[in-house]
Amino acid sequence: MKPLWCTLFFVCLVAACSRPLTNVERGAEGQVLHLGNGAEPQSLDPHLATSVGAHHILAALVEGLVGEHPLDLRPINSGAAKSWDSETNTIERFIYELTDVEGNKTLKNLKVNTKSHNQVAFTFYLREKARWSNGDPVTAGDFAYSYRRMLNPGLAAQYAYMLHVFNNAKLFHEGRKCEGLWLLPKKGEPTRREHVAHPAEWEKLDAVARHRALQSLRPEKEDKDAVCPFCEKKLEPLDWEDWGRANVGVEALDDRTLRLTLENPTPYFLELLNHYSFWPVHKKTVENAGARDRRDRPWARPGTFVGNGSFTLDEWGINARIVVRRNPNYWGWTEANGTLQAIHFYPIESVDTEERAFRAGFLHNTQTVPPHRLDSLRANHPKELHIDTYLGVYFYRLNTKPPKSHPKDKPWPLADPDVRRALALAINREELIKHVMKAGQQPAYYFTPRGTGNFFARDQFKYDFKEAIREAKRLIAGYLEREGLKEMPKIELKFNTSESHKKVAVAIQQMWKSELGIKNVVLDNQEWKVFLKTTELMNYEIARAGWIGDYNDPNTFLDMWVTDGGHNNTGWSSERYDELIKLAAAESDQKKRFEYFHECEEILGEEMPMIPIYIYVSSSLRHSSVRGWHPTVLDHHPYKYVRLEE
Repeated sequence: MKPLWCTLFFVCLVAACSRPLTNVERGAEGQVLHLGNGAEPQSLDPHLATSVGAHHILAALVEGLVGEHPLDLRPINSGAAKSWDSETNTIERFIYELTDVEGNKTLKNLKVNTKSHNQVAFTFYLREKARWSNGDPVTAGDFAYSYRRMLNPGLAAQYAYMLHVFNNAKLFHEGRKCEGLWLLPKKGEPTRREHVAHPAEWEKLDAVARHRALQSLRPEKEDKDAVCPFCEKKLEPLDWEDWGRANVGVEALDDRTLRLTLENPTPYFLELLNHYSFWPVHKKTVENAGARDRRDRPWARPGTFVGNGSFTLDEWGINARIVVRRNPNYWGWTEANGTLQAIHFYPIESVDTEERAFRAGFLHNTQTVPPHRLDSLRANHPKELHIDTYLGVYFYRLNTKPPKSHPKDKPWPLADPDVRRALALAINREELIKHVMKAGQQPAYYFTPRGTGNFFARDQFKYDFKEAIREAKRLIAGYLEREGLKEMPKIELKFNTSESHKKVAVAIQQMWKSELGIKNVVLDNQEWKVFLKTTELMNYEIARAGWIGDYNDPNTFLDMWVTDGGHNNTGWSSERYDELIKLAAAESDQKKRFEYFHECEEILGEEMPMIPIYIYVSSSLRHSSVRGWHPTVLDHHPYKYVRLEE
C-alpha cells in the first residue's frame, strides 16, 4: 500500500499539470514579454503619436539616430547611426524688436539689434547593416524625408514644434509665402532679417514703416486674407514643395551621411533624438498610403507597417492587445544583446484590473499600481513592487477662453487669473498625496520637476495651507465683487477613465467646496480618445493632465506653454513668456538660461493657466523573471537589452 502523502502528491501534480500555464509561466521559455500599457494609443504613426503608451510600443518598432543606455538613458551609438561629429560656427543674426518702456509700447523704441550665436551642426554616419523590416536599406534620405513630413504644415503634427531646433524649420512649418518667404512674428515677437520676403524693399523702410508692415501681416486666426505690402500677393502657408526654398537645416549628403544644422546651441539635442517625433518613417509605405500630409490615411497597421526597429508589428486588436515580434532584419541582435522574441502590450485602463491581471500571471509588468493597494503590496509583496523617480508632473489645465458655445451673457471665471490662482491655492497637496496617492509623490508648487537637467524650480505659491486658504478666499471675494456675483458659477472638471484620476478629482472637488464655497463643481469622466479630442478642441473648463519629460531638460516642460503651442490648449498667452523661451533657446550660458526658466516659472505661478498638483513617481509591479529592466527617470527600457529568465 502506497503512503498517503505519496498519493496526495500525485493528485496535486496531476491537478497542476492539468491547469493551463499562465503568460508569465510560458514567458521565459518562449521569450514573450507581457506588459500592461494603459490606454489604447491613438496612432502608431510616430509623427502623429502623442502618448506615453504609444511611445512604449513605437520604441520596439522604430529606431532613431541614437540609442539610449539602458541604465541611465544617456545617448549612445546603439541607434541607426554608428557615429557622429559636431562642429561650431559663428554667425550673425539680425533681430527686430519692439522694446517696452515703463509698460508702454512705443514706436520710438523700435530698435535693430545685432547678436552673435553659436550655430551647431551634427553629421551622422548611418550603419551599413541598418534595414527596414521589409529589407530595404535605411538611408539618410529616409530621415530627411521624415523630418520634412513632420514639419509639413499640411500634416499638422502636434509635436512638429520640437523639430524647430533645426535651422529654418520654423520658417517651413509656420511661414507664409508670396514671391518670397515670411516668418511672421506673433504679438511681441521678434523677426529675423533672412525671413523677410522682400529684403531690398525692407531695407528702404524706416523703423516705423517696418513695424506697420509687420502689423499688417500678422497672421491672426480670423485674418485669412493677409496681402504682402510689397508684391500685393495673398500670403499662403508654405507647402511640401517649399522645403528647398526654406533651406531647412536637414541635408542627406549621401545614402549614409546626414547633416543636421541647428537654429541655436541645444545642449540636449542628442537626447531630443530619442523622442519619436525624430524617428523615421518608410517613405514608400507612407507615399503609397497617401499619408504624407493626411492624418486620415492609416498605414501604421499590421500588414502595412514598415519600421526599422528591433520588432515588427504583428497584431493590433483594438482594446485587446498589440503584438510585436522580433525583426529578423534588425542589425542589432547579438547573443549578448537581448533574447526577446515577442512583446504583448495590453491596453488596460483600469489600474485594479491591471493589478488582478498581474496577480493571475497574465502580465510580467504593470503600467502603474492602484493607490489603495500600495500599503498591502509594501507589506506582502515588496520584491514585486517598484517605486522609482519619474520625470513628470500631474496637473490640471484651465481653459482661459470660453468656447464659442458658451453664452456671452454668462461669466467665465477661468478667464480671471485671480480665480485660477485661488483654485491652485485651495488644493491641499500634502493631504492628497498622503491619503489618496500614497506612493511617495511630491507636492508640486512649481511646474518643472526639481532636478530636471540640474534645474531646481522654486516654489511659486504658499505651502502653509491655512495662509494659502486665506489668500484664496480673498481672491475669490474680489472676483465676485468685480463681477457682481453672489457665488461662484458652476465649474466642470473633466478627466479620462481611471480610478486614480477619479479619486483625485473627487478629493479636489471637496476641497474647493469646503474651503472656497464653490458648491457646484461637476465631474465628467470621458474615455481616453474622446478626452484627448475634447482637450485639443478646448471644449472644457478644467481638464486633468500629465506631462512626462520628452528629454532631461527644463525646456521640455516649459516650452509647451508658449502662445499657440501644440500642447498648450488653454488659450493662455504671454508675450514675456514667449520671449523668455526664445532667449533660453539661444543662450549657451547655463546660469543665464536657468534665470530665464525661473522667470517662466514665476509667470506661470502668477497667471496659472494650469494647476500643478504633484510630481510623479513611477509605481509598477514587475515579475522577478524580467531582467535588464532598470529604473530610469523617463521610464524608458530599451527592449533589446531585456530578457526573461526562469
